[in-house]
Amino acid sequence: MKHRIGVLGLHHDHVWSNVQELVATGQVELVGAADTDPELLEKYRAEFPGKTYDSYEALLENEDLTAVYIFGSNKLSEDLTVAACEKGLHCLVEKPMAATLAGAQKMLDAAEKSGVRLMINWPFAWWKQLRHGICMVEAGELGQLWQVKYRAAHQGPVELGCSRQFCEWLYDAELNGAGALMDYCCYGSLLADVLLGQPTSVTGVKINTGLKPDLSLEDNAILVLSYPHALATTEASWTQIGKMTSYSTTLYGSGGTLLIEPDYHGKIFLATSENPEGVEVQVPEQPAHMENASRHFLALIEDPELPVYSLCDPAHGLGAQKILEEGIKAAG
Repeated sequence: MKHRIGVLGLHHDHVWSNVQELVATGQVELVGAADTDPELLEKYRAEFPGKTYDSYEALLENEDLTAVYIFGSNKLSEDLTVAACEKGLHCLVEKPMAATLAGAQKMLDAAEKSGVRLMINWPFAWWKQLRHGICMVEAGELGQLWQVKYRAAHQGPVELGCSRQFCEWLYDAELNGAGALMDYCCYGSLLADVLLGQPTSVTGVKINTGLKPDLSLEDNAILVLSYPHALATTEASWTQIGKMTSYSTTLYGSGGTLLIEPDYHGKIFLATSENPEGVEVQVPEQPAHMENASRHFLALIEDPELPVYSLCDPAHGLGAQKILEEGIKAAG
């Protein structure tokens, strides 16, 4: 029997590739999608099967579903997740999780109360070299981890070619939660929470460079997370020219340093006292359910005992949201 999946929200541009991956599994019946934007509904109809609704509530009321994919604004995703959980539906929600810490907590509470799966999809979770680096740290191969460093950067949503609908809410502090800080400092915040836990303090700096006259929010930000014997830095930029340094992860330990390249074909390098220039680390074969977000989500639905991968665990999503909220306060 195929799982019946609905899509709530089409105004997050990540939705299209994720629904394509979902259909490619061959394990689902795509029931339909809901959004309030007619242009996006037309785009969905041209590409995917199922009904379309201009009301999220109508899709939830009229269709018999197993689960939903939620790709709305960070703020809207809070309410859509709670509504879907209350219907007993499993939920995949696109990162960062929510616009606010309070919203993220409501999402987690609703999922736990209803006994459904809640998975937060972080695109970098499907980079096998990053997952292997996390495994190496957890196995103690770096010794004592004393710094986590991550930078997420591009020239900006508009310059990147994001849709009008996506840019509209990314540029809205209430719908996004902040500007570049929320959009891109979230990745490093999550990594820090997974690898180091909650910090004792968070310091934040944000600026608006003035390079985007139509943007009133920050286009660059840095958060510094302090721990008793470690620190983490997470950087965000919507003004960086070129891809150098973007999306790379560096993990520093007492016994070695890991440099983890981004994307699906990136490599991982380990520097030690014996090999200070670094050597490439071979990444082992990965389970089939870790190929992408859809395969992992479907595996979670089918196997109640399968744990949510750490980067996608809503408990860590909530931890990242706590860090972001402290960072927003600190940045002023």
